[in-house]
Amino acid sequence: MPLDKLIATLMKAKQENRLEKQLQQLGYARVLILDEIGYLPMTREEASLFFRLLNRRYEKASIVLTSNKGFADWGEMFGDNVLATAILDRLLHHSTTLNIKGESYRLKEKRKAGVLAKNATPISDDEMAESGQH
Repeated sequence: MPLDKLIATLMKAKQENRLEKQLQQLGYARVLILDEIGYLPMTREEASLFFRLLNRRYEKASIVLTSNKGFADWGEMFGDNVLATAILDRLLHHSTTLNIKGESYRLKEKRKAGVLAKNATPISDDEMAESGQH
């Protein structure tokens, strides 16, 4: 599940006074797979809800995450360095971390098809944010 969808689910549950029930349901899953961590920035409230979920699952159930952001960027991503440290502390304790480097498989296919020039580089995160394409 993309992280933004999870956060939207938690925010809605909070507004409807059923957050505890939603956290409990998410706690039952043996493995929770979250995609696109850091693709969109979070408010402090959203990051706090994410922390509550992680804290509930900590040392009880597995979580698989994908992100294109390095851990050093998580403070900015969550809008709070202390909260980001607490999140990373729980995620990285007992974890296996894979760092995959290389070209995007999506862009690689486009280059093969001749749609994208061989020397063309994708725009940076800063350029994407400035253009409003995030």
